[in-house]
Amino acid sequence: MIGTLHITGDPNADELLSSDPLALLIGMLLDQQVPMETAFAGPLKIRERLGAFDAATIAKESPEAFVEIFKTSPAVHRFPGSMAERVQGLCAALVERWDGDAAAVWTRDAPDGPEILTRLLALPGFGAQKAKIFLALLGKQYGLDATGWREAAGPYGEEGSLRSVADIVDPESLAQVRAAKQAVKAAAKRAKAG
Repeated sequence: MIGTLHITGDPNADELLSSDPLALLIGMLLDQQVPMETAFAGPLKIRERLGAFDAATIAKESPEAFVEIFKTSPAVHRFPGSMAERVQGLCAALVERWDGDAAAVWTRDAPDGPEILTRLLALPGFGAQKAKIFLALLGKQYGLDATGWREAAGPYGEEGSLRSVADIVDPESLAQVRAAKQAVKAAAKRAKAG
């Protein structure tokens, strides 16, 4: 880890993301159909409400109780049932395959960028785009220096890009990433309509 991430605007949530690889992985998993800040603030809400924050505890929590953690206002996610299930599935996979150690996904046996991407793609809830963005986040802000990570992350790994959460370092870059995402969505709408 190089320094503190600045994704959520909440110093406590950003500190958890910066210091706990599981929090960062769960934040990335939650980053869909809600603002980035909401998604990445989710791990802190989970920790505060559960009273613990490790893959084994989350995986073993009763699904009903875990959904309630997600529903409590302010909600962890706008889709509490499905996202609580996905977080528990991710944590179960981490326990089963990685001894509950999220960082092992990108550190165990010194993998290169393509291998890390393959490992991320094997995790529940991580498709190609999410895995590439997370790999770029690891490389750009989390101190990952694996050979070939930029190439494996595709356009998200490009130096100076403003495409994703991997590029957010302050409020200004957050605004730039948000504007870039809106421009991509608008272009897709125009292409679909035209």
